[in-house]
Amino acid sequence: MKIAVITGASSGIGCEFARLVNNTRLDLDEIWVIARREDKLLNLKADLGEKIRVLPLDITDDNSILKYTELLRSENADVKLLINNAGYGKLGDFDTLDNSDNKGMIRLNCEALTVMTSASLPFMNEGGEIINTCSIASFAPNARMTVYSSTKAYVMSFSRALRFELKSRKINVLAACPGPMETEFLSVADIKPGASHTFDTLPRVSPYKMARGALKASLSHRAVYTNRTFYKFYRLVAKILPHSIVMKMAKT
Repeated sequence: MKIAVITGASSGIGCEFARLVNNTRLDLDEIWVIARREDKLLNLKADLGEKIRVLPLDITDDNSILKYTELLRSENADVKLLINNAGYGKLGDFDTLDNSDNKGMIRLNCEALTVMTSASLPFMNEGGEIINTCSIASFAPNARMTVYSSTKAYVMSFSRALRFELKSRKINVLAACPGPMETEFLSVADIKPGASHTFDTLPRVSPYKMARGALKASLSHRAVYTNRTFYKFYRLVAKILPHSIVMKMAKT
């Protein structure tokens, strides 16, 4: 059974990934959508059709990972595309954030992504693709998003190193790096109007265009994808200038 697997599929760019994969990857037998909110996933299935398989799992939980692995095995799955999209952030000085959030960002953004990839790779073959939703926050440290930007730096490093390792298996790994999007991420992160001058002024990224561009870049075997000229320029600046200067420029 040829499948795509998408985590964090209940809203935002995860939904857009699911819609685009459903419409463009016609060789797939099923698209497995994963999130904790089953009602949101069922609504997505109602919109997209029977090819969608709803898996209401918490990927930070070992039992959920075990269920996912057992399902891959029982269905004799061939994972053609894995999109590790689940993640969240919080805005605020490190010492003012709740410790559960600091720990939670690391568990979901880093640990769960790593474990999902490890569980899926034995079921991936030549031509497989992995897309890890990263962030422009991975380009340089971000004050007031200290833990979040650190987790995304991990995702970037993990993606690039894993891509190198998997070249011999002809499996591509892409780090997709969006800028701010008008999704649930902003409300979960407590990024309200006026909370951050930087976020108030940054240009917004279309979740649909970002997902479409990332899927196209993955098919082209690219390592990193960022859309909008503004953020491509920021990525270049972050490579050239010392991060102490970049942090002042990007102060939230």
